[in-house]
Amino acid sequence: MGEIDNRLKALGVDLPTPAKPVANYVPFVKTGNLVYVSGQVPNLHGELKFIGRVGKEINMEDAKKAARLCGVNLLAHLKSACEGDLDKVVRCVKLVGFVNAIEGYTQQPEVVNGCSDLMVEVFGDKGRHARSAVGAGSLPRNVAVEVEAVFEVA
Repeated sequence: MGEIDNRLKALGVDLPTPAKPVANYVPFVKTGNLVYVSGQVPNLHGELKFIGRVGKEINMEDAKKAARLCGVNLLAHLKSACEGDLDKVVRCVKLVGFVNAIEGYTQQPEVVNGCSDLMVEVFGDKGRHARSAVGAGSLPRNVAVEVEAVFEVA
């Protein structure tokens, strides 16, 4: 078991089996030393969680939990891209978070912190990243949050 796997265990994070795409795309693309992970939604054991719009059906605390769950799913695909060895991760380069929110909602950065915080907890300084946090009028299956990522690997 590697250093990152040990850190995940200490954090109580159990990476799921990566979900299969539901449309015409691949879960990640590895090119050179970069891994682009497709947008992940708050899916837990094959069931979508946190359904609804932030600021209406979903409160801030649950929206952050949704973003964290997106991050867990990003890591599951990243582990697959790294042939099971997350110690190959050099750094988290960038996250892009989409928040399904009511009109006028302005706290997207705080919501996406749910994912950003996880990356720093897991990778330390290598988890610090560039980021965009964007409001969306809707997201697939009406989930509260979707996050995509780019990682550098050895």
